[in-house]
This record gives sequence, structure tokens and C-alpha cells, in this order.
Amino acid sequence: MRHGSILESPKREAHTGTESLRHILVVDDDPMVCMAIEIYLQRNNFRVTIAEGGEAGLRALEHEQFDLMIIDIFMPHMRGFESIRIFHDGAPAVPLIAMSGYAFANLNSPAPDFLRMALELGASRCLRKPFTLHALLVAINDCLAEHRPDGDIASAARLG
Repeated sequence: MRHGSILESPKREAHTGTESLRHILVVDDDPMVCMAIEIYLQRNNFRVTIAEGGEAGLRALEHEQFDLMIIDIFMPHMRGFESIRIFHDGAPAVPLIAMSGYAFANLNSPAPDFLRMALELGASRCLRKPFTLHALLVAINDCLAEHRPDGDIASAARLG
């Protein structure tokens, strides 16, 4: 996948055959992170659009509707939290999960709480990399339940 590209997973119908799958936008500049998340979410009955980088994510947001966004806080060509603010402003009704793998050179020095700041800028949930795929699924299901009028969520949280 070249830098700034958008890749949408094949459109599949839910098990009932009548409902569309929930559509999730994943924006991260790390192709390995994108691939792992995409495969896991597809296996848990989500439709996934991968955007490699902030610009590609914004293009996807202009052309598609999403049920949820998963956005990396720190990406090239976007200044830190600019991505969270821009994506939230672009689709304020769509829940946003911010993720960050920011590492501090000196763990003993005080550092800003980037995930808390992301919540203040509009993120519904935050995950610190590395996170488990199960933790991601729990955050997704929580966000979808909170932002859905009937509160009915798929049983995707059940892991074998």
C-alpha cells in the first residue's frame, strides 16, 4: 500500500443477510497496524476502510459514511492532535477512538497525558499502543452502543 492510500474491505452482508455491516474507518500511518486491525475487524463482522495517513483518512471521510473512526494521534503531515480535531469536526456524530503509541525518551520526566487531551478534543475512547485486539473490540462495541439509539449491539464481543 503506498503512502496516503485508501483501501476498503470487501462489502459483505451481516449474518441475517438484510443488514449492512457496521463501517469502520481506520487511519494510521503504520501498514502493519492497519493490516492487523483490518483482519481482526473483518473476522468480527465489520466493514473496514483503511486509510494510510491523515490525508487519505480525510478523503475517505468526504466520500463515505462511517459508524466509527479509529484514528492514530501522531502521524506524518498532521501536527499531533490536529488529526483528532479535524476528524471529529468532519463527522461530529461519529464516535472516534484515538490511539497513540507515543513513547517518551525519559520515563521519569513528567509528560502530557496525550490520551486525556484526545478525549477533550472529541475522542470517545482512547487506546495506548500496544493494545490487545480484544481491548479494541470492547472499545468499539462500547462506542457503538453509546451512539446507537436502541443500544442494540452485535454479539461480536464474544471470543472463542
